[in-house]
Amino acid sequence: MGRRLRRALTAALGAVFLFSVCYIIVARLEYRASARRYEEAAARFTSHGAGADGSGGPGEGTGSGMSGSGPAGQGAPFAGSPPITVDFAGLQAVNGDVCGWLYCPGTPIDYPVLRGEEDDAYLHRAYDGSYSAGGSLFVEALNRPGFADANTIVYGHHMRDGSMFACLERWAEPGFYEAHPVMWLLTPEGDYRIDIFAGYTTSGYSDTYTIYTEGCPELAEYLGRCLEQSDFAAGTEPEAGGRYVTLSTCAYAFTDARYVLHGRLVPVDSAGGEAPSDGQGRG
Repeated sequence: MGRRLRRALTAALGAVFLFSVCYIIVARLEYRASARRYEEAAARFTSHGAGADGSGGPGEGTGSGMSGSGPAGQGAPFAGSPPITVDFAGLQAVNGDVCGWLYCPGTPIDYPVLRGEEDDAYLHRAYDGSYSAGGSLFVEALNRPGFADANTIVYGHHMRDGSMFACLERWAEPGFYEAHPVMWLLTPEGDYRIDIFAGYTTSGYSDTYTIYTEGCPELAEYLGRCLEQSDFAAGTEPEAGGRYVTLSTCAYAFTDARYVLHGRLVPVDSAGGEAPSDGQGRG
């Protein structure tokens, strides 16, 4: 019996080991497939201009609309031109749920943004509707389309290979904010520079996920709490009359932890990265 038991245990352990190895291999293959899919999407639907370093190229800044002298409060405003252009006609021909493209120079964040009828629509689906372990970046289904609310929530997975929103937690590191004070949100209707002003760990059930459709005293209090919790000092203060995005991903500091970044949407004179052909601003 002892020998049989040892053989059975050995076989069971061997099966567990084989299953674990297969699981790891499959996961890595899925990660690689997802990475290739989005690399191909970026190559197919986006192009980089002179401002690919994130400065937006030469020119005058638009101003952040926030107190302080620039996005990082350093006196050097960012230019108003997005560093990339996006072919939204091509993207929306693939999937009409594509509502934007989020880009942060010097990080893996370079992805289309989706908006489905339900929050789980793109948890495990890529922008083209195919299965993807990493899913997509997607807007909270309760938000109005077009980033019209006072604060719009965008979710993304914290992937082990560093893709999607895994790098959000890096804003908690000393100096990372100073090197990456802005992102860019391009949409078919108009483009925005995102001036980041707060980042912190919170619960997935916290009031961070409260949606405000318009500016109000409660929104001002909400923004104040965001600043108080932030892991970095942005040198800027948001105003209740602006529009904002909250970028959210899983964190592992405690059960149901999330890491979030908050940023103000600053309109720039383009849509999809392309300036109006008539030279007129979009306001």
